Amino acid sequence: MPPHLFVLFGATGDLAALKLFPALFHLSADTDAPFVVLGVGRSDWDDGHLQQAATEALVEAGTDEAEATAWAEKTLRYARTTSYGELEPVFERAAEIEADAGTEGNRVYYLALPPSAFPDAIRSLGTHEAERQATEGAGWGRLVIEKPFGHDAASARELNDIVHEHFAEDAVYRIDHYLGKETVQNLLVFRFANAIFESIWNREQVERVEITVSEPNDAEGRAGYFDGVGTLRDMIQNHLTQLFTLVAMEPPARLDADGIRTEKIKVLRSTRTARPDETVLGQYGAGTVGGEEKEAYRDHEGVAKDSETETFAAVRLHVDNWRWTGVPFVLRTGKRMPARRTEIAVVFRTPPVRLFYRSGEPGMAPAPNRLLIRLQPDEGFHLAFEVKSPGDGFGTTTQELDFCYEDAFGRLPDAYETLLRDVAKGDPTLFVHADEAEQAWRLYEPLLDRGEIEVHPYASGTWGPDAADRLAEA
Repeated sequence: MPPHLFVLFGATGDLAALKLFPALFHLSADTDAPFVVLGVGRSDWDDGHLQQAATEALVEAGTDEAEATAWAEKTLRYARTTSYGELEPVFERAAEIEADAGTEGNRVYYLALPPSAFPDAIRSLGTHEAERQATEGAGWGRLVIEKPFGHDAASARELNDIVHEHFAEDAVYRIDHYLGKETVQNLLVFRFANAIFESIWNREQVERVEITVSEPNDAEGRAGYFDGVGTLRDMIQNHLTQLFTLVAMEPPARLDADGIRTEKIKVLRSTRTARPDETVLGQYGAGTVGGEEKEAYRDHEGVAKDSETETFAAVRLHVDNWRWTGVPFVLRTGKRMPARRTEIAVVFRTPPVRLFYRSGEPGMAPAPNRLLIRLQPDEGFHLAFEVKSPGDGFGTTTQELDFCYEDAFGRLPDAYETLLRDVAKGDPTLFVHADEAEQAWRLYEPLLDRGEIEVHPYASGTWGPDAADRLAEA
């Protein structure tokens, strides 16, 4: 990792505490290069306050307190701003740090801010970077933007226009942390390095693909944000759509950022706009999760009693290209579900002639072969196939071949570790291109106002509305 100053906007927020400080701590342990973090926020903090907050976050994540304290005191500095459009105090502090730290003028600007603050911060940073790059000896400057990137296609285009007015596309890193997961990246290896799977990865052999992200947590505590957004914008348009493009893309001409991004954009351009009649929305009511009674979404503080904001969404997509025509892709996600799970299920077609039956059920056909790619937790692959049940004629039963990453390789790097390292290295492969961001919003435009779509109730602790089950029918 090259030397650089990491300027973290939103250093006093939850994302910094939960994800970014632990990732930065681990990255620091892997490099001897000069590396300093300048936290920026509106809170009336100083260096010591930020260091204490980061130490507490690291200890909560399992780091030894003495190690966390030593790292925070060595690495973290703080600058306060009252306006993201006026960042002179930040730039002055950055120059002071660079003079002593030997970071060679290289900077990462990480925007972990509310979306409303993006335009002012980007304009201010862009103006400063233009002046800085005009001076002799200035290093590189890279801009990292957290989701959400816009709230519809028009706002995404407007934000891209602001970004490109001040930064070249190759200096912009739109982050989607799902792309930093080792198992997500391994989709490319799994498909394109194993001819046995790539040869059947098409409409001839695949009946449907289901992508599921289930969360037992709820919107309580962030209802003020979530009630104006909903699950379509918060999860489907970004995280699940990125997984979808990796499953459906063609082999890239080159295994680099341009090659992979080109194929992902082709998938998005080949995909029909989502339809209301192929969409199921839901909102959790009261119920039991993990043995604990939970209130309904509308009972949360900050949520209107007649809110129609969806906490569950399932969408069926169709890709009109040679490989996938006729194969439905079902994207499904929801809150207050029984378990935390992120997985991709590839369901293969059954044989054209039924010769066998499910053991103990002579009238039932054997289950289809199914490849389950588990992204979290228990990362790995599970292939379900049929074998003959002993002593039952030609009855079959389902067995599985399993591969677990942790058993083979131990601890996997956190997604943010991978992505922050790639930013420092200047590798945009795992980040969202401007065209991707706009095309992803295009897919869901007819769904965003939710006017034609009923929002079904479902009990907390269940797998969502029953109506969503029909979307998996080919």
